Amino acid sequence: MTLRVLIAGLGNMGRSHALAHHHHPQTQIAALVNRSEVALPQELRSYPRFPEFHAALAETQPDLAVIATYTDSHADYAVAAIEAGAHVFVEKPLAMTVAEAERVVAAAKANGRKLGVGYILRHHPSWQRLIAEARALGGPYVFRLNLNQQSDGPTWEVHKALMETTSPIVDCGVHYVDVMCQITDAAPVRVHGMGLRLSDEIAPGMYNYGQFQVVFADGSVGWYEAGWGPMMSETAFFVKDIVSPNGAVSITEGNKGASDDVDGHTKVGAILVHTRAGDRLIEMPGEPGHQELCDAEQAWIVDAILNDRDLTRPCRRRQHPHRPRDRPEGGRMTALELRGVAKSFGSVEVLKGIDLTVDEGEFVVFVGPAGGRDRRHRRHRRPGGQCRAARQARDRDGVPVLCALSASDGEGEHGPRAQAGGPAPRADRGAHGSGQPDVGA
Repeated sequence: MTLRVLIAGLGNMGRSHALAHHHHPQTQIAALVNRSEVALPQELRSYPRFPEFHAALAETQPDLAVIATYTDSHADYAVAAIEAGAHVFVEKPLAMTVAEAERVVAAAKANGRKLGVGYILRHHPSWQRLIAEARALGGPYVFRLNLNQQSDGPTWEVHKALMETTSPIVDCGVHYVDVMCQITDAAPVRVHGMGLRLSDEIAPGMYNYGQFQVVFADGSVGWYEAGWGPMMSETAFFVKDIVSPNGAVSITEGNKGASDDVDGHTKVGAILVHTRAGDRLIEMPGEPGHQELCDAEQAWIVDAILNDRDLTRPCRRRQHPHRPRDRPEGGRMTALELRGVAKSFGSVEVLKGIDLTVDEGEFVVFVGPAGGRDRRHRRHRRPGGQCRAARQARDRDGVPVLCALSASDGEGEHGPRAQAGGPAPRADRGAHGSGQPDVGA
C-alpha cells in the first residue's frame, strides 16, 4: 500500500519532511502547501502546490497530512485533516493551548486516526541512550537544561517570524520537557516561568528570552532556559545535565560550534556518566543529522499507519521517595515495565537497551554466572507469578539468579526491583479504527 501525503508548511521542518516522503518507498506526495512562494530543492519542484490548506485537503484527499506550519494553525489544520479521514503528523508544539491540544486528541480518538507529534529527540539514538543512562541511576532528579541561540542575519529573521506566534521557551522547550518526563515518568505538579523582551524587533507581547522551573510528583526538579537573538551569549549556551542521588549524566559535546546551527542542537558526541565509583565516557559515533532524523520521524508515522501500531504510552507513575508506595486494592501490582535496561563491566556493555513488559501472572528471570559469558534471559509464566518458580529455574540451570521480577509483587527475589531506563512506545497492539486513544510522539 502507498500512502498519499499532503505536506503543509515549507519552512525548514516542512521541507525536510517533504524530502523524507519524496524518498520513502511507501509514500507519494499528493501536494505541498505554503501561503507564499518559496525556493524548493530540485526534488520537490514538480509536486502540485497550493496556497491554502483546506482547498488542498479537499482536492487531494490524502491518507496522511504532515503539518509543519506556524503553531497557531496546528489545531485547526489537524482537526480538519482528521475529520476528512487523514492520519496526522504535526510538528511540535501540538497546539497553542491545552484546550486546543485536547481538541485535537479528542478528534483523533473519535475518528480512529493516528496522531503523531514531532518530538525529534525520540528518534535520536544518542538521546535515547542519555535517557536510559539517567533512568538507570534512579531518581529523584535535578534537570539542568538550556539552549540559547546567538542568531543573526537569516537565522534571526527566521526566529522573528517564529516569534509572531511562539516563544523560544515553547518552540525549543517542548523537546526538553519531554526528555524530563521520559526520565522521571512523574507528573509535573508546580511550574514557574518568566521571560523578557530583549529586542524592539519583536512584538510587544512577545519575549525572546525565557526560563521556567518545574517540580514533579516524585520530588524531581528542573529548569530550562531558551533565548534567541544577536544579543545572546554563547557562554554555556548548551547545558544538558541530569543529576540524581547516585550520580549524573551529561552531554559532553555542548557549547561547541555555532549556537544557531540546527544540526548541533541534537548532537550528543559523547555521554559522561558520573558516579562515586568513577566516571564512564560513552562515545556516540555516527550520529544522525537533521535530515536523517526527519526521515526517521516520517518512517515512524508511516509504519504506525501501515502496521496499525499503538502510539499511546501511559505514564508509569513514580512515587516521591519519602512517600509510601501506592498499591491497588489487595496489595498486588498488576504489571511491571522495564525500559532501556543496561549493564556494563567497565567499558564493556553486556546488556543494552532492553525493554520488557511483565504482565500480571508473569515473571522474568535474568540468570548467568557473575562476570561470565553464559548469560541467559528467560521468561516464565506460572499461576500467580510466584517467585519460588524463579528459585526452581536457578536450581535447574545450576547458575545463580541475578534478578527475579514478578508482576504480582513488584519485588525481586533478592531485593527491590531493578532500576529501569529509557522509555520506548509499545508497538504490539493497535487501536486503528477502534475509537480508542491512539496518539503518540
